[in-house]
Amino acid sequence: MLSSHSRPYDYLVVGAGLFGSVVAWRAVKAGKRVKVIDRRNHMGGNLYCKDIDGVAVHNYGPHIFHTSDEQVWQWVNSIVEFVPFINSPIANYKGKLYNLPFNMNTFHQLWGVTTAEEAQQKIESQRGDIKNPQNLEQQAISLVGTDIYHTLIKGYTEKQWGRDCRDLPADIIRRLPVRFTYDNNYFNDTYQGIPQGGYNEFISRLLAGADVELNCDFFDNREHWESVADKIVYTGEIDRYFDYCYGRLEYRTLRFEHEQLNIPDYQGVAVMNFTDRETPYTRIVEHRHFDSSCTAERTVITREYPSEWQSGAEPYYPIGDNKNSTLADKYRALAAQSTTIFGGRLAEYRYYDMHHIVKKALEIEL
Repeated sequence: MLSSHSRPYDYLVVGAGLFGSVVAWRAVKAGKRVKVIDRRNHMGGNLYCKDIDGVAVHNYGPHIFHTSDEQVWQWVNSIVEFVPFINSPIANYKGKLYNLPFNMNTFHQLWGVTTAEEAQQKIESQRGDIKNPQNLEQQAISLVGTDIYHTLIKGYTEKQWGRDCRDLPADIIRRLPVRFTYDNNYFNDTYQGIPQGGYNEFISRLLAGADVELNCDFFDNREHWESVADKIVYTGEIDRYFDYCYGRLEYRTLRFEHEQLNIPDYQGVAVMNFTDRETPYTRIVEHRHFDSSCTAERTVITREYPSEWQSGAEPYYPIGDNKNSTLADKYRALAAQSTTIFGGRLAEYRYYDMHHIVKKALEIEL
């Protein structure tokens, strides 16, 4: 190992996603020498957007920034302007359309009810008397009743997790937000938006001043990379960092099927969920609807197919069951003893929204 004086960098950041980019920005601002490496051929991790004939395509699924933390919102807008965007997805169940999240529009579409009292009575009459739910199906029915469960939850959830709802733990769904108002705003947060033209400019500005190297896997030459900087910031899979010493953590992964169509508008909404089990994809995303200034003549849609993760596939979602949570705790204990800084979904094996990642990256001790 080189002595710290002869190392070319103060920080090596492994992964040019959101956490790594915010940390790199902070370190550069503090006058530090920063090297950022990423095994992909682009910056931004899952935020990366691809321009297809004037449509900013969210390459790894839609990313809508939402927060009620004014400081976080002001900070992201100090990098680039985030244009307000309200997510109002539609659920498609066997050709019938329902508003999401569950609100009075949804209840009217399901049952023809027009008042909150009628909707509450309908849900209450279907919840049954499940005192101690043993699986996700029982949990969901105990919260919202049978109609909402069978129409809007069951098929989608089983596709998402690749398992029958009766075989999934109840605690995957701790609560199901239900609104007794006519409000299709999916998120409750005060601030919601997306940078105009996508996230690439946001990430580029965060990484300006850092030495960025793409197509570069830390594990292909670990000994070298561990010698180039005084401090490592790691954002990859936590179990891989520790050579899977306790065994492998499990993930869900996604396959994205992008298609350009010779029409200006396909479905009239950014996100449409397909909640039946038979449709193989969970949702169709139409990217032009994320940007009200988009004038492209040909629209681009993306179908999302969830699948079991296998070694070599891209890990997207940590699986929060008991087995994986227990294993992740063991790895987190190792991380806590390490001089390396671990951050982000994969390095902490936790599901985070973007605003959580930004806040953590801005506050973590470097």
